[in-house]
Amino acid sequence: MARYHGKGGTVYLSTTGSGTAVAAVSLSSWSIDKATDKVDVTSFLDANKTYVQGLADVKGSFSGYFDSSDDSLFDASESSDGIKLYLYPSSTAPTIYHYGPAWLDGSMEVSATGAVTIKGSFVANGAWGRKP
Repeated sequence: MARYHGKGGTVYLSTTGSGTAVAAVSLSSWSIDKATDKVDVTSFLDANKTYVQGLADVKGSFSGYFDSSDDSLFDASESSDGIKLYLYPSSTAPTIYHYGPAWLDGSMEVSATGAVTIKGSFVANGAWGRKP
């Protein structure tokens, strides 16, 4: 099993649910959370609490720097049918990624003492997968 540096991470996104996903420019980080619901099913005389697992709640975020040549984050956040999203941890391992349809929210932060930054947060809009 190999380990990777995050410098090769990439986010591909479409601006509509049927569009083609392309690499988003000037992003510097992304995260994904695939936590699942846990329901307490503890009964009398159990030795400890017991749970059953429910559905995954896929969500995450990404951030980077504003680039006036790429408005895809804000186009995608205005999509009425969601987007396609692909999250690659490393460009040196192009067969390893998370993917699925998503709803996206975009934001921008401007500071007089810093770079103009952008952020996106997403939630699943259907079934998600992972390769490999």
